[in-house]
Amino acid sequence: MSKLKLEEKEILEAFEAGRLKRVKNAEKEIEEHRIVAEETFKKDARINIRLSSRDLRALQVRALKEGIPYQTLVSSVLHKFVDGQLIDKLANK
Repeated sequence: MSKLKLEEKEILEAFEAGRLKRVKNAEKEIEEHRIVAEETFKKDARINIRLSSRDLRALQVRALKEGIPYQTLVSSVLHKFVDGQLIDKLANK
């Protein structure tokens, strides 16, 4: 089994112990989450940007370590930024 984060371990333990309950209208909830997921991952726009070759190589190396294409990594970072999931360490000093 892959390494689980603490929250994931807690969920797995609760599931295995039978402490999780199915939500009311589960099918509706699942459909709503499916729609959100599709919208999140829909790739319907294209951009062109200029980067330093050093930054591009660093992105490609990082993506290789993550096991994903570098364009997917860039897209993921941008998505997390606009969604407020990335923290600028320098801005908080």
